[in-house]
Amino acid sequence: MYDTAILIGRFQPLHNGHLALLRDALCAARQVIVVLGSAHAARSPRNPFTWQERAALLHDALPEADRTRVHTLPVRDYYNEARWARAVQSAVHSLLAPQGTTAPEPSSVCLIGHFKDATSGYLRNFPHWDLRALERQTPTDATALRATYFSAAPGQTEAALARLQSELPASSLDFLRQFAQRPAYSALQEEWHALQAAHQAWASAPYPPVFVTVDALLRCQGQVLLIRRAHAPGRGLLALPGGFLEPHDTLWQSCLRELSEETHCDLPPEALAQAFQAVRVFDHPARSQRGRTITHVHFFDLGNRALPHVLADDDAAQAEWTSIDALTDLEDQCFEDHFHILDSFLGLIKLDNTLVKL
Repeated sequence: MYDTAILIGRFQPLHNGHLALLRDALCAARQVIVVLGSAHAARSPRNPFTWQERAALLHDALPEADRTRVHTLPVRDYYNEARWARAVQSAVHSLLAPQGTTAPEPSSVCLIGHFKDATSGYLRNFPHWDLRALERQTPTDATALRATYFSAAPGQTEAALARLQSELPASSLDFLRQFAQRPAYSALQEEWHALQAAHQAWASAPYPPVFVTVDALLRCQGQVLLIRRAHAPGRGLLALPGGFLEPHDTLWQSCLRELSEETHCDLPPEALAQAFQAVRVFDHPARSQRGRTITHVHFFDLGNRALPHVLADDDAAQAEWTSIDALTDLEDQCFEDHFHILDSFLGLIKLDNTLVKL
């Protein structure tokens, strides 16, 4: 019997395979810490439910006697596996050894997991914890469950849920039934169909395409220039001005063109060239649900000059200067990994270990 078992996952949504792993963890240890991945992200077809909603799903799926033995720990994505692993380790360590107390022996902690595919490689990032690698517990796959749920035609949601009945605990089915009555469900269905259309457009290509994009990060007077996206995917979410590389553009030319088209920023190219600081590449394979997308973010520091005038156009529904101090409260409104791009340049993320008892 271990003192603590750790289970890491996104649980989007909690299904019977997850529940089987959780039951094994409860049998193996006195207490269980469930690390809820992709916390604080905006809703999307891949991450449709908040970490609070997923914590509630775990609570409702367990017998009353087990609920006090399970704690949930939300951890955001970092789109950097080493940084994410350090964040998980630091958070778990802080919970098991509060300030002024002694950390438990590594032999009293185990990590529960299943090697589903290449995406399960994160389990090897914690060699100081005993790994209990289990066989696949059920044939259930959350990606297929979400596809069935979000592809339901109008009036057919209940029929879709009936097809999932054998794969989900009753509490998850009840939650999905209630969630389907909320505006967020319709918005996510629109997102799902937009992504499917994008995938279908290149389905006949001999190899999955790799897309190249550019983004512009402008800082001025302690503020940054953001847009609200006008179209799915990410309709209404905050993003950096940017877009796909045009065949006859350089990266620099594409960056300036997208900035002009989406914000009508009134700075001439010469002023932008003087303010240019750096370009960084963001290439995490999972950063975009549209497909493998590598972006080049151009960072401009305009100092304390007057804020340039902007006006939304093209793919932007709104263009706005936003205080850097306000960005940490807007994480769950940011498109894809754009909050983490902002963090990379501006240092927004502070370590936050949040333990929630079920």
